[in-house]
Amino acid sequence: MQKLTNKEEEVMKILWRLEKAFVKEIMGELSGEKPHYNTLSTIVRNLEEKDYVGHEAFGNTHRYFPLVTKESYRKKFINSTIMDYYDNSYKSLVSFFAKEEKISAEELREILDLIEKNK
Repeated sequence: MQKLTNKEEEVMKILWRLEKAFVKEIMGELSGEKPHYNTLSTIVRNLEEKDYVGHEAFGNTHRYFPLVTKESYRKKFINSTIMDYYDNSYKSLVSFFAKEEKISAEELREILDLIEKNK
């Protein structure tokens, strides 16, 4: 599974949410400055070449749908991020969020409860 570009990830998030969409529907969901239709179409075709999306043909147009689940993508790349940036240590990851004040003591207690329940 290849890592996606930021634009490809943005398109995949839309497809995961919509489940099936034509390029013009994806365009309507994009935030900020919208790319040219042909540019977006190329991004979607690149996703298809990478086996992230499939399509159904309706005459000359295609309706695209995800072949990769959001969960499987997240799992693959969160693990590589932890390996690359946190020395394969989940403790380092959680410590980073604690130091950045992105996670509260209450949330940490909830995580501990989940860990203890899963033992």
